[in-house]
Amino acid sequence: LQATMFHCSARCCEDTAASMQHVQRCIERCHAPLAQAQAIVTGELERFQDRLSRCTLHCNDRAKDALEAGGGEARARAQLDACVAACGDEHLRLVPGMVRRMRDGLGALQ
Repeated sequence: LQATMFHCSARCCEDTAASMQHVQRCIERCHAPLAQAQAIVTGELERFQDRLSRCTLHCNDRAKDALEAGGGEARARAQLDACVAACGDEHLRLVPGMVRRMRDGLGALQ
């Protein structure tokens, strides 16, 4: 995509009869697919990171609750570790779907 964008932009600049505004609009059209691709990937990664963060925050809350209930620091730490590991496992299972959505989105651009 990036190579295509640069080649397209170069062709825009080769039109010596075109106005500066026309060349600029042409270059912007060339950049649009790459910007869309970046938005697709960034959006998926942000959603993934947000979900993982919410899961680990939930784990922290549960560990704090256990600690405040008098469960002991070692037990709260063990609970936190187990919960965070479960978050990681759960989110690893989400990666293939995320990759598929990115591929589908990127494939639709071409």
